[in-house]
Amino acid sequence: MLKTGKFAALAILSALAVNPAFADEKSAAVVNGVSIPQARVDLRVKIAASQGQPDSPELRKAVRDDMINLEVLVQEAKKMGLDKDPEVIQQTELAVQSVLVGSFVQDYAKKHLPSEDQLKQEYDKLKVTLGKNEYNARHILVETEDEAKAIIAQLGKKGKFDKIAKEKSKDAGSAALGGSLDWKVPANLPPAFANVLLSLKKGAYTKEPVKTQYGWHVIKLDDVRALQVPSYDELKPQIVQRMQQQAVQDYIADLRSKAKIE
Repeated sequence: MLKTGKFAALAILSALAVNPAFADEKSAAVVNGVSIPQARVDLRVKIAASQGQPDSPELRKAVRDDMINLEVLVQEAKKMGLDKDPEVIQQTELAVQSVLVGSFVQDYAKKHLPSEDQLKQEYDKLKVTLGKNEYNARHILVETEDEAKAIIAQLGKKGKFDKIAKEKSKDAGSAALGGSLDWKVPANLPPAFANVLLSLKKGAYTKEPVKTQYGWHVIKLDDVRALQVPSYDELKPQIVQRMQQQAVQDYIADLRSKAKIE
């Protein structure tokens, strides 16, 4: 079956009046006198192929049938006057904006690929940020400082960290694992949490509660090991994507700073 979820915006766009520019183009079908341009079908096939569906006669037939169904429904919706509904008009305008913005982002990213030197510099920065070690830690997260102090006192009386975590931690994911956060690098943790974790010795837990935006933590360090950072070639695709995203965000911020906004 043809996957149509990705084509929602295109389906909305098809509700617009037929563009005169398509008048002389080859038609894939004509529905009640309204032409469905072959170029529109070709675009749908191209998108489907980019998502892993092989370009085949079966796919092209499915796309054509789907486009005919859309046109039949669009015509019926217009007969009902839905194209005049204010909310539908707003949704259509939003769909147009989404398509245009998506095209802009893809075009800008394609034209502003970072150089190999820039990518390697970013990789080196990433290695520095990640550090040399990763830490296997546990924590118990509670709402108040007093609750955290009570837990620390309980640990001081030979309480079991994992048992208390399962019973009292509000971080449901780690609580089920006895408070385990698995292996983490400090750069991926809240600064206050990371700073305390770096000061702990293996097997030790915090003697004072640690405050972050999530609440109050009691932290225990289980183990430390050398961090095996993936190679440049392994991380290159993600670095390219991140740098392209940052370039787009910076350009948008620049455009906004220059726009007259009232």
